[in-house]
Amino acid sequence: MFGAYGHTGRFVVDHLRERGFVPVLSGRDADKLRELAASTPGDEVRPAPVDDAAALDRALAGAAAVINCAGPFATTAAPVIEAALRAGVPYVDVAAEIEANVDTFARFADRARAAGAVVVPAMAFYGGLGDLLATAALGDRTAADGIDIAYGLSGWHPTAGTRAAGEVSHRRRAGRGVRYAGGRLQYHDDAPVTVRWAFPEPMGERAVVGDFTMADAVTIPSHVSVPAVHSYMTVEAAGDLAAPDTPSPAAVDERGRSGQSFLVDVTVRLGDDRRRAVARGQDIYAVTAPLAVEAVHRILTGRTRTVGVASAGEIFDARDFLGALSGHLAVDFESDPGPAAPQVPAAAR
Repeated sequence: MFGAYGHTGRFVVDHLRERGFVPVLSGRDADKLRELAASTPGDEVRPAPVDDAAALDRALAGAAAVINCAGPFATTAAPVIEAALRAGVPYVDVAAEIEANVDTFARFADRARAAGAVVVPAMAFYGGLGDLLATAALGDRTAADGIDIAYGLSGWHPTAGTRAAGEVSHRRRAGRGVRYAGGRLQYHDDAPVTVRWAFPEPMGERAVVGDFTMADAVTIPSHVSVPAVHSYMTVEAAGDLAAPDTPSPAAVDERGRSGQSFLVDVTVRLGDDRRRAVARGQDIYAVTAPLAVEAVHRILTGRTRTVGVASAGEIFDARDFLGALSGHLAVDFESDPGPAAPQVPAAAR
């Protein structure tokens, strides 16, 4: 577990134990690792700076797999993937950074495939979940006319890691926005647009920020032929993320989850047909843990469809994977051959 002491990393460590794995605690900060280990006696601690290949090799020695929860992933993903390839073990990360995920596919696709290795980026709430929902909705289809993903978050208290990763992406984009349209990622200077989105009840119609592009714009097109993937975020959550004084998440239950609720509404358009998949749950950071750990479990038990760098929807049976998360997510599917989805946003206001 690289980045074991971070907010999301702690959820992943706890879930690994629940699933019967033995976590080896690793990361860049030796003091934070020792502090975490003191609260969970028995776990081995292996500090490893990302610029020290030998230390990373020692950290992965004897491991069955590595999960990287340490952002910004623009800094950590490549060195940890390199170490995983040297060790011959699968790599999974929870990167929501669009550019870091693009880098992973571009830099490691050929090498990982040639080595028969498995590298799964963005195996998290952003990137992995949307990809699984869209892929499950598609069924046996591998192409769509368009995919829309609306995030209905009650609010968003970003972690320090989220803010740091966002700053890195902002610099890499030179402050521009990004969208997936015309079959490619496009950077632009357009002002954000607020539209209306009809979420399933009881959430109902809400104002959302359009083209609030997340890692799904990388994971889904990596294996689905689709000209456009558009994402939307409730204005309350977008405002929380943008505000510099929004506090970090605060635990409200014994599992350490915050009171944040979420609804992810995915619509896949196939000609006159549309298919919808909806996931509901609590705490976007906490739900990343079962996503990442289930991925590792399936890789280690041979329940995968390909090798190389692959997103969740390509490498796993999406419906079966989502079904395995029933204790953490409620997922519904709907097929309606009408000409337009009722949640397609109205004209910009």
